[in-house]
Amino acid sequence: MKRKHADRSDWKRIESRDFAIMHQVTEDFSGHVTLLHFHAVRAPLIKKMDGRKLVLADAGYYWMQHFPQGERYSVTTMLNDKEEVVQWYVDICEPPELDERGIPYYDDLYLDVVLLPSGQIFLLDEEELDEALRLGRIAEEQYRLASEEAHKLMEHITELAAVRNGMHDFRKLKPLLRPDPNG
Repeated sequence: MKRKHADRSDWKRIESRDFAIMHQVTEDFSGHVTLLHFHAVRAPLIKKMDGRKLVLADAGYYWMQHFPQGERYSVTTMLNDKEEVVQWYVDICEPPELDERGIPYYDDLYLDVVLLPSGQIFLLDEEELDEALRLGRIAEEQYRLASEEAHKLMEHITELAAVRNGMHDFRKLKPLLRPDPNG
């Protein structure tokens, strides 16, 4: 399993970034929300989705991540340099925790769900999940939980607080951005 930190301090693609974090408790969300603003990147991150090339990370882009307390997922809202949503990317994971610096992280359980602004929904990396089980990187219980969580989220993804209220959180976090000492 890969461990992923909200500040992406281990991601060499990003040369310069700002970072902000807040803890939030509302009627429909309890957990941490983070925001990364990329200033300089070695190369843009471009993925093909439904026959189109999507730029997911480049100079001027933002990644806002919601880490709901006790849940088995994390939602990354990827925004372009015009602050428009490119996609919502949901990592299926072990429940997020905080590291010694107070930065949220999670252990990735391979499956991902993507929601495009058009409403299209995709399930990604099923073969990675199968391989992880076959190679003993995850237990059968983790495999089952990851699969169940992904399918549940696919049915209700547009109801997630990160999708419904994300731009409100973005406007709260943006003034809090500070240079990240890791890049």
